[in-house]
Amino acid sequence: MDDDNYEAAKNSSEQSINSFYFYKTEQFVVLWLLFVAIVAGNSAVLVTLLLSKARRSRMNFFIMHLAIADLLVGLVSVLPDIIWRMTVSWVAGNLACKAVRFMQAVVIYSSTYVLVALSIDRLDAITRPMNFSGSWRRAKLLVIASWLISFLFSSPIMVLYEEREIQGRLQCWIELAEPWQWRLYMSLVTVTVFLVPAIVIAVCYALIVHTIWTKSRQLMPPPPPPHPASSSSQQPTSPLNHCAHPEEVELRRASSRGIIPRAKIKTVKMTFVIVFVFVVCWCPYLVFDLLQVWGFVPRTQTSIAVATFIQSLAPLNSAANPIIYCLFSTHVCRAIRKIPVLKWLWCGMSGSTKTESSYNTLTESSQRASASAQIRHHPTNIQLISQHPTH
Repeated sequence: MDDDNYEAAKNSSEQSINSFYFYKTEQFVVLWLLFVAIVAGNSAVLVTLLLSKARRSRMNFFIMHLAIADLLVGLVSVLPDIIWRMTVSWVAGNLACKAVRFMQAVVIYSSTYVLVALSIDRLDAITRPMNFSGSWRRAKLLVIASWLISFLFSSPIMVLYEEREIQGRLQCWIELAEPWQWRLYMSLVTVTVFLVPAIVIAVCYALIVHTIWTKSRQLMPPPPPPHPASSSSQQPTSPLNHCAHPEEVELRRASSRGIIPRAKIKTVKMTFVIVFVFVVCWCPYLVFDLLQVWGFVPRTQTSIAVATFIQSLAPLNSAANPIIYCLFSTHVCRAIRKIPVLKWLWCGMSGSTKTESSYNTLTESSQRASASAQIRHHPTNIQLISQHPTH
């Protein structure tokens, strides 16, 4: 509601403009559709994760917390907005004003920063795939940090918002008297809600793509020797070609089948979708607000109506996230399809599961080949390795 607050404050002595009455039916339709999509989609994801017998994983842990944050966006942010547009005036009192506004800010921040935590965890999983010790502890710390940051960034709301009389009606309002205060406020909101998370997410997935690209080039089979051996007495000098074992052969064959390139393409697609959806949902709202407070958008009824619709679409990110889960996590999609009303759901990118399985097999083969090489070079370690198998 920052757009409405700013406009009302700037026009309190001018022509009465109340954005609640502009395109009221259309606003209700958009908000109700958003509310149903957010609550239904994220509830289905949570039920699926809680009832699924699938292997417990860090990815599911992050998805669960992101679904909780997105579900709260619908219940704490979108639903009160619908009720407020029905009553027009704020009727819940000053304490409820501060509490509701504070929780709305918390869930918006948490939905964003849990996504940042997930991106950091995925970067750690890709760049250090064998570092299992403490991985769950790091994942929990990332989630805790994302919620703490959300509460910290939302704390000024408790002071800024109060129940005030605006144009003859009680409203839960923010009062900033000077234009520079509005500019500072909206600039800080843009940086903390959008710019910092977008930069961190983009950097994380760029490093993920770079890592997979680099590893795929390392796993490519070596080029054939320029002069083939003419007799059995000539032996290749490369240690990789000396006494090749089945695991190494499997590794090279897997690489030649294009498994790594497929995984690389999938990561690029996931990177594009996550960053693109986040930017598309939040960029118009924040850019319009900045243009408004800096005086680049004229104060008219049309601009207020446009601002109201743009702001209503900002929570669309919370409705889109469950769709992204289904597109890039087929086991989540298939589990959701077990819910009777969601049997129509299309689990796209069916090849992704096969690719993930093949990539995991490739990684395990690489590990086995490495262990076999260590055993061949250090035969005294055979008993030690057999007594302490790698997990």
